Amino acid sequence: MSQPVTTPLYIGGKERQTADKIAIADPAKPGVVVGFCAAATTQDVSDAVASAKAAYPSWAALSPQQRAERMLAALGGIAENRDDDAAILSQENGKIRFEAWIDSLVLELRWKLALNHADEVNASKVLPPIPGAIPVATTVAYQPLGVVTIIVPFNWPVAILGAALPHALLAGNAVIVKPPLTAPLATTRIVQRIAKQLPPGVLNVVTGADANMSALIRNPDVAKVCFTGSVNSGKKVMELASQSLTRVTLELGGNDAAIVLKDAILDDVHLDRLFAAIYDTTGQICMNAKRLFVHTSRVDEVVKGLSARLQKVKLGYGLDKGTTMGPLHSPTQKAFVDGLIKEARDAGCKVLEFGELPGGDMKGGNFVRPAIVVNPNLNLRVVSEEQFGPVIPVIPFETEEDAVRMANDNWAGLSGSVWTTDADTANRVAGQLVCGYVWVNDHGATRLDLRAPFGGMKASGIGREQGIEGIRAFQDTRSIAHLDAAALAAMAH
Repeated sequence: MSQPVTTPLYIGGKERQTADKIAIADPAKPGVVVGFCAAATTQDVSDAVASAKAAYPSWAALSPQQRAERMLAALGGIAENRDDDAAILSQENGKIRFEAWIDSLVLELRWKLALNHADEVNASKVLPPIPGAIPVATTVAYQPLGVVTIIVPFNWPVAILGAALPHALLAGNAVIVKPPLTAPLATTRIVQRIAKQLPPGVLNVVTGADANMSALIRNPDVAKVCFTGSVNSGKKVMELASQSLTRVTLELGGNDAAIVLKDAILDDVHLDRLFAAIYDTTGQICMNAKRLFVHTSRVDEVVKGLSARLQKVKLGYGLDKGTTMGPLHSPTQKAFVDGLIKEARDAGCKVLEFGELPGGDMKGGNFVRPAIVVNPNLNLRVVSEEQFGPVIPVIPFETEEDAVRMANDNWAGLSGSVWTTDADTANRVAGQLVCGYVWVNDHGATRLDLRAPFGGMKASGIGREQGIEGIRAFQDTRSIAHLDAAALAAMAH
């Protein structure tokens, strides 16, 4: 990228420039600006809501099949621009180019999978009358909600958008997308490219300071907010939404437990999967493995296997050839993860760290050496809190019951995994984990079945995304009862 990227708002089918811009920092190179995004005012945000509201009736009036046809056509250009978008996302986010490239690909895959449900969107059912008891035939049908706001985080913004945006549009809603404040450039470019091929106002994009964005949540014309982010931010969204009883889907933080049982296969294939599940995107994925419970007899084997892979890690710039791990996204997160590692070391834990911090123009960037913390006390923050960084606690257990108890004894319930050769054991343990998604002998965002509903339990979220369940999340249910004369007559006699 030779020149900094500048992105506008996109409201009602038109680009909109703003007087103020927000500089987007490069997390790997202190002082470097990747680009600038438009800073929406409160009026801009209100205009986006009004634009979506005006576009909604005609979009909702189309059949799901007609919407699907237009949505498929709107993907034109996403593949052709993927390399450029990935380069921008890598620089503003910090992650390696390949992961940024996959970010856009997953949006495309999720989009097309959602369109496969077009024939189910309006599928209704009829409850027949019951002679002598219920004298009506009742039709249960679905309808779109109206205006929907979708707010995505910095880590996988484009891919995460794919878990909600196509489902909301296919259901018949008009949408406003708010890209992440600190990494909005690639997401804004991609969404605007799609929006230009849809009717004006059906899809809008606003960027800017959170202080000006509250109308995206509490405006009474917004029917639903779909938010992905931290637990604390989710609580704030829910509080704002309560003022107008706006519905919410919240996909929040995780502290995923991976349980490695005594009979687990720990060959190179499975250790590669486990390693990626922990350290992909420098640990900054909500569904990464964050707590590793390992049978006592296999702890040394797991630590040795992960260590061998960490010894090959090359910390560096996301666009540089050979880089396998980029920086954390923010200085605040770097300080937090550094603090977790220091606390564990000060508590007497065995802490293994790997890799070399980059120098030159990356000196002082948000880099953290990836680490393993062996057998920490469960009360340490590296265990009890979501690290969202390249560090994993390895916790021994003796019995299956101990592993399940420790895994569930936490605030989070997003996902988890069970590693075993026995299918019955896998199903038994998976069925006891209090979380929304469980892998067997695998784990992680790149291993997600994009057809299946996804979402958390406990503090990890409310609602589900993906699949027909993800479409129903953007619909309301209506029942229409028709009086049945024959049934009524039967009741009279």
